[in-house]
Amino acid sequence: MPDTTLPPSSQRPFLRRMLLKAGKKFLRWNGEFQTRHSLISTTPRIGNHEFNWVTALEARWPAIREELDRLLEHPEDIPAFHQISPDQKRISKGDNWKTFGLFVYGQRVDENCAICPRTAEAVSEIPGMRTAMFSILKPHYHIVPHKGPTRAVVRAHLGLIVPKDRDKLWIRVDDQILHWDEGKVILFDDSYEHEVRNDTDELRAVLFLDVDRPMDKVGTAVNKLLFSLIKASPYVKQPLKNLANWHRRAKKSVKQESHARELNSQEGGMS
Repeated sequence: MPDTTLPPSSQRPFLRRMLLKAGKKFLRWNGEFQTRHSLISTTPRIGNHEFNWVTALEARWPAIREELDRLLEHPEDIPAFHQISPDQKRISKGDNWKTFGLFVYGQRVDENCAICPRTAEAVSEIPGMRTAMFSILKPHYHIVPHKGPTRAVVRAHLGLIVPKDRDKLWIRVDDQILHWDEGKVILFDDSYEHEVRNDTDELRAVLFLDVDRPMDKVGTAVNKLLFSLIKASPYVKQPLKNLANWHRRAKKSVKQESHARELNSQEGGMS
């Protein structure tokens, strides 16, 4: 299949990098405000009882897993995280962490949702869902410690493919070690330092979600403004642009392969 690699992230303009850096500092400062106005726990791990959609999502996991399995039949068609979001290049190396985005900060990725319609439908029914994607981690990869930029969202993982050796597969959030189970959701606050390690011989895959943190009226109003600023920033615009480029290149590759098969068929018929 022809190369669908996107241009290296080092080509990003200097001004964009500075804006992102300043924006992340502001968001972390804003975390103190979000802590005061949050209606749920601000601990590293968050109880599933805080969100009434968890049980319904877990019930739909077999259909979601089925769509993921079909995607994994052609792993070369799934981009690495940093190929879509260049700001992740510190924690995403090579093709060890692949992602398949369905929604990016509320922006629907129509091409991907069409490929996984039941998953897209399931996540669309989650109140306050901002981001949804399949997150696929190769064996023997370590996502180094890092922090999310804001406490305005809560991170959810629905376990889909989980190797059995739990001692070699975990996520650390602050001082807590969490484990995945297939068909079960874990919730955590990704503004705490966290890291992931898969030291097994198998890949790990989850449905990765960011959902709005329940806030009081003041917090909700401020977060609404915050989300509008984030959506207008390079942090969101660049991944959406890269996704569009990825799809365009993939379609071109399919056409080229189809044309090559046609030529081979014609040559075979003439021999």
